[in-house]
Amino acid sequence: MAQYTFLLPDVGEGIHEGQLVEWLASAGDTIKEDQPLVRIETDKAVVELPSPVSGKITQLKGEPGEIIHVGDPIAFFEIEGAAPAPSHHHDAPAAQAAPAAPAPQAAAPAAPAHTATLAATPAKRPQDVLATPHTRALARQMGVDITRLQGTGRAGRITDEDIQAAASGQIAAPAPQAAAPVHQQVADQAAQAHTARTPVAAAPPAAANVEVTVHGPVERVPQTFLRRKIAEQMVLSRQQLVHVTHIEEADVTELFKHYDESKKALAKRDIKLTPLPYFIKATIACLKEFPIFNASYDAQKGEILFKKYYNIGIAVDTPEGLVVPVIKDADRKDIVTIAQEIRDLAKRARERTLKIDEMRGGSYTITNIGPVGGVFATPIINYPELAILGLHKIEDRPAVVDGEICVRKRMYLSTSFDHQLIDGADAARFMRTLAEMLAEPAYLFTRF
Repeated sequence: MAQYTFLLPDVGEGIHEGQLVEWLASAGDTIKEDQPLVRIETDKAVVELPSPVSGKITQLKGEPGEIIHVGDPIAFFEIEGAAPAPSHHHDAPAAQAAPAAPAPQAAAPAAPAHTATLAATPAKRPQDVLATPHTRALARQMGVDITRLQGTGRAGRITDEDIQAAASGQIAAPAPQAAAPVHQQVADQAAQAHTARTPVAAAPPAAANVEVTVHGPVERVPQTFLRRKIAEQMVLSRQQLVHVTHIEEADVTELFKHYDESKKALAKRDIKLTPLPYFIKATIACLKEFPIFNASYDAQKGEILFKKYYNIGIAVDTPEGLVVPVIKDADRKDIVTIAQEIRDLAKRARERTLKIDEMRGGSYTITNIGPVGGVFATPIINYPELAILGLHKIEDRPAVVDGEICVRKRMYLSTSFDHQLIDGADAARFMRTLAEMLAEPAYLFTRF
C-alpha cells in the first residue's frame, strides 16, 4: 500500500485561500477517484473538490470554518499499488505521495519579522506566487519583482511589509541550505502554517455572544469569508483608481413600450424577459464607440489593455454579499439569450453554486440598483476594470415634449470611472450616447 497526500489545489486565477465549508467524506471511508470530497468557499464561489485518487482516507485536516491556503495538505490516502503521478485536478499544484504522518524535522532558524529573502533568479511564475491582489498591486507600484521574493507570511505568503522592505533594500540574502525535494518543502511549509492557524467561524453565532457595555448590549458576529473578500476588493479599487461619478438622465418610455410588447409575446413561449438585457445591449454599443470604458490598465508595463471582447459582469445581491457573474461574449447574443443567462446566473449566484469560470474574465460591469430604490448612487469600480454603470429607479415623471408637459418613464444612470485614464468629457459623451440609445430602441437595434 502507498500513501498519498492531497494538497489544496489552485481552484482559480488569483485565488490562494478559501474557507472549508464541509467534508463530503470521513476518515476511514473508501473513496473513488473524482468522488466529491470537500466543499471550499472562495471569494467567488463555493467549489466542490473531488478526490484525486481511489483509496482509503486515513486523515482529513481542517474543520468547517477554517481558512486553508493553496498547497496546504488537506487529506491523506492509503492507495493500492504504487503512488500515482502528481494530481492535475483543477490545475492543482503537484500533490505528491507522502507518509500519512511526516516525521518531525529540525526547525530552521526563524527569519526576522517582515524580512523577505531575495532569490537570485525568479523562482516561480507570477501567478504561482502567494500574495493578495492588494500586495500584487503594491509590488507593481513600487517596482518589486514578486517572483524573486520569499515571503514571511503564512505558507510563504508575500506581505505588504515584504514589498516595502524589498523596495527600500532591506532584504536578507538567501541562506544556504541543503536542497530538499520540492514536494517535501511545500508539504512541510503548509503543515507548519496549518498548526499555527486559528479556526474562523463558518457562520454567525447565536445570540450567546451578546455582551453588555456601558452604552448597552452588543452582539459580536464574526465577519464572513465572502464579506471579508468583498471588503478587500473594494479597498483595492479605491486605492488603485481615482473614482469620479457622472450622472445622466434618460427617457425610457419608448424602450418600455417595446419591452412590454416583447414580454407578452415571450411569455407565451414560457420565456421571462426583464428590462436589463436592453440596457446590456445599449451599453455594448457604447463600449464599441468608447473603447476606453472596456479596458484595464497594466501599471507594471504602463500599458492600457483595450479588450476586443464584451464580457459583461452583472452585480447580484445575495444574502451573503455582492457576487458578480459574467455574461461571456454578450455582444454576440440576442436579448432573449441574455435574459435566460441572467436568470440562470442570478439564481445560482444566490445559491452559491456558480463555477469559478463564470465569475471571471469580465471586461465591464453593470449594477442594477433600481429595483431596490433610491434616486442615484456612486458605484465602486470592479477593479481592474476602469468603469462601471449603475442603473437606477425607473418611474413616471413630468417632462416637456414638443412644448407640452406630459408623463414619461425616466431614470438616472450613473457611471463611476477612473479619472487617471478617462476624462470627464469622455464620460459625459459616453453617458449621453447611452441615454440617446435607450430613448430610441429602434436606433438601438439597428446597431447589432
